[in-house]
Amino acid sequence: MSGLHLRGVVLPDGVEQDLWVVNGRIRTREVPGARTVVDGGYLLPGLVDAHCHVGLGPQGPVDLPEAAQQAETDRDTGTLLIRDCGAPIDTRPLQERLDLPRIIRAGRHLVRPKRYIPYLGIDVEDPADLPAAVAEQAAYGDGWVKLVGDWIDRSQGDLAPLWSDDVLTEAIKVAHENGARVTAHVFGEDALPGLLAAGIDCIEHGTGLTDATIAQMAASGAALVPTLINVETFPGIADKATKYPAYATHMRSLHAGVTETVAKAIEAGIPVYAGTDAGGGIAHGLIVDEIEALHRVGMTTTQAIAAASWAARDWLGYPSLTEGSAADIVVYSDDPRTDLAALRHPKMVMLRGRIH
Repeated sequence: MSGLHLRGVVLPDGVEQDLWVVNGRIRTREVPGARTVVDGGYLLPGLVDAHCHVGLGPQGPVDLPEAAQQAETDRDTGTLLIRDCGAPIDTRPLQERLDLPRIIRAGRHLVRPKRYIPYLGIDVEDPADLPAAVAEQAAYGDGWVKLVGDWIDRSQGDLAPLWSDDVLTEAIKVAHENGARVTAHVFGEDALPGLLAAGIDCIEHGTGLTDATIAQMAASGAALVPTLINVETFPGIADKATKYPAYATHMRSLHAGVTETVAKAIEAGIPVYAGTDAGGGIAHGLIVDEIEALHRVGMTTTQAIAAASWAARDWLGYPSLTEGSAADIVVYSDDPRTDLAALRHPKMVMLRGRIH
């Protein structure tokens, strides 16, 4: 039986092991005649970008060839699993390509008219129709539905929730009944209590978390994907919002407090995962930047790596480097637990058992 052989320190266990790959799957027992392709170094379960937009560019939706290039950029930096957190185009053809990262699609953003970025979401004219729209996106996506929880309300001149608490409760119930989890874009404070009370599974950004909603979130078991490198764009957003001074001040305040906010969430035991928000204003291929940012706000190096590797894979239902699992492996010469900069220099990227 032919196959490939890798030897190195396998994370997260940190033990030197031999692994074999046959037909894109990992074997932990010797495969006679296997060709050794790695002898030494550190073997990491493929990295995860838990908030990514394949198919979205700075000017809006892109065509499939450009979307494929985005996915290739992510792959070459070691990201082998993507939770596509809302995309304006149908990326299902990319899921059929064996050379591209695995993509978990969350369908289209569900928004209110004129309450989000034009062209990106599906407008729900009547809020009472949100549960039906959620059911449609649950069927269209891969087990996730994306809501926009808050956005600027120009009549108020500041961030405000898009949905009432009762509509959220029914919509999230419908998603769960259809086998989907729900996540929501939330910048500010006011939308969080209703979303968490309704049983939301994840919060994106979460810059408006307070001590009260952190406690509520920790009790609920919901996850947080803070997209820290995206939050760095808040001052620039504020600078352009001269017509809405309250909103501009609010965005600057959220940016100023994000380190303390996310640190408190980590300390409270909320599951926190790495997501770049690539697409639009954030370039693809920046997962290591997000890992380093998580370390700066309080995670240990091992926790920060886990948030973009084995812990995130487990959360999304994908195993790590175990018997029979997919051979999605990134190999490094140096130990990334000692220096996260090692993650910028993959020695080898193996996806579905194929070396890239």
